[in-house]
Amino acid sequence: MEYKLLVLDVDGTLLNSNREMSERTIRTLKKVQQNGVRIALATGRPTYGVLPYAKAIDLDFNDGYIISYNGSKVLEASTGKVLFERTIDPKMVPYLEKQAERSGCVLAFYENDEVVATDTSNHHIVDEAQMNNMALRQVDSISEALEGVKDDPKLWPTEVILVNDDEQMLTGLEEYLQRHLNGVMDTIHSNPYYLEIVGYQVGKSHAMSALVQKLGISMKEVLAFGDGHADINMLQMAGTGIAMGNAPEEVKRCADYTTLSNDEDGAAIAIERAFEEEHEKKEDDQEVPVDVLNAQNKNTLMGALGMQYTFASPHRVEATMPVDGRTRQPFGILAGGASLALAETLAGLGSMIACKPGEMAVGMQVSGNHVSSAHDGDTVRGVATPVHLGRSSHVWNVQIFTSTGKLVSSVTVTNSIMQKR
Repeated sequence: MEYKLLVLDVDGTLLNSNREMSERTIRTLKKVQQNGVRIALATGRPTYGVLPYAKAIDLDFNDGYIISYNGSKVLEASTGKVLFERTIDPKMVPYLEKQAERSGCVLAFYENDEVVATDTSNHHIVDEAQMNNMALRQVDSISEALEGVKDDPKLWPTEVILVNDDEQMLTGLEEYLQRHLNGVMDTIHSNPYYLEIVGYQVGKSHAMSALVQKLGISMKEVLAFGDGHADINMLQMAGTGIAMGNAPEEVKRCADYTTLSNDEDGAAIAIERAFEEEHEKKEDDQEVPVDVLNAQNKNTLMGALGMQYTFASPHRVEATMPVDGRTRQPFGILAGGASLALAETLAGLGSMIACKPGEMAVGMQVSGNHVSSAHDGDTVRGVATPVHLGRSSHVWNVQIFTSTGKLVSSVTVTNSIMQKR
């Protein structure tokens, strides 16, 4: 089966026990996207808390997606456009407050880059804020905090969290609320100490289904990874569901396969195997280590302009370049000459990699169309792909984008291929 969408849980799957992505995981996910596969990060975290991981794997450059709040929201990583969202009506919050008071729970919700809670000294609330790099704001009442937005559904919270150290009590409370909120709201007990109240029929599987419909693909073309109970429906619904080695046995039983743990690069290894079966690699099409290339070019024009290679193979080369005092015009936008220098650099490396032993590439012609501007402080990204790789010449198309994905320049570079003397 040729997979077109890869859906990954974050904590316990994408991240190791130190809440970090390994270099192998980052490299593997970037490579998958280079082959045209879309990626969606599916997490119980708020959107703000997953943005750094999305950026680290270039999700915004590769038309990726973020499924946050356990499926309550789906958005495009490149534009921030919301594709799907289910919220909680503030009129239901007083009922939840009564249940929280009766059971001794702290109540919390997310608002932009803040965790709003009735007790910000609670160690679980503090950990949640630190984990997501969010600020804390204490309130006496969640209802009062939502008073100003109750007439605007766009500002309603996507979930409300009840927090308590007594896992057994939370389990009983979940069963109680499921009976009393049936058809109105749903519950998700993804963490031993959190009981999340979300909109009706919310879950990662529902969000994944909405995304599949939007992309016009089938569930058979989806490969999903997870480690928790909140991932079970997603693993069962996907064409292939893979549980992490660190997942509970009941989660593993619901998956098609089990990989190694999150501390053993289990997701990366399974992805590599899945896509190697689909795309058999040719010996001459291996990725070139970009760290070596960047080190070699430190004292060249490339280094002087701040260019950094991010991916290199015989069929695709990418690099970034800052828009700053080295590359901008006096009035603060990227100079056309700098764009051409980036394009020639990318095409030059591409031809050098594609050349046969005894051959060398020499720049012959460059032609660019500058269609929009990139401003001071931005970082542009160039992508070079071959149009023609002949015996005597190579022709490359180079497209340069802003950090938000806007096309800045489209450049054609022709290199002459000569025999070394």
